[in-house]
Amino acid sequence: MDINFKEILTATMILFAVIDVIGNVPIIIDLRKKIGKLESEKASIVACVIMIAFLFLGKSILNLIGIDVNSFAVAGSLILFFLALEMILGISLYKEDSTNPVTASVFPLAFPLIAGPGSLTSILSLRAEFSAVNIGIAIVINIIFMYIVLKTSEKIEGFIGETGINIIRKVFGVILLAISVKLFTTNIQGLFS
Repeated sequence: MDINFKEILTATMILFAVIDVIGNVPIIIDLRKKIGKLESEKASIVACVIMIAFLFLGKSILNLIGIDVNSFAVAGSLILFFLALEMILGISLYKEDSTNPVTASVFPLAFPLIAGPGSLTSILSLRAEFSAVNIGIAIVINIIFMYIVLKTSEKIEGFIGETGINIIRKVFGVILLAISVKLFTTNIQGLFS
């Protein structure tokens, strides 16, 4: 096991920016108002299982369909780029508006809101550079944080306020934009070498 705290910290920050739990607090509150109660434990466990499974099986799935990790990372960097633009500009390029009260804790909360295209792409992109064990720890740290936010979402919104949430969202959007550019430049070189 090659535990590297710098890798864990970097992977944690990348996933935190992509999952954007703080930025999703208004969506979580709206969902809670529509269905009454969210099962925070269920949503956290399902999201964690999806992300860990993708960490270990994602590369095999790509190999099965004939795509290398560098190509996927470049494609992923473009998705992260557009997610960052959404966060910075306050626009919505992807919107999932169907909610089923029975399964809302799993869909859309665990997937695609938390373990969605952005986080799964990030996991595979990180896998091209970091050790799986460090990414796994980063996933668990994010899931624990996400669980805390889900449990206390209404208190957080009351404390930070709408303006605070918007500022945090834009700051993490800029961080995510820089990360997407780095992922793109690193992996595009790998495609041509």
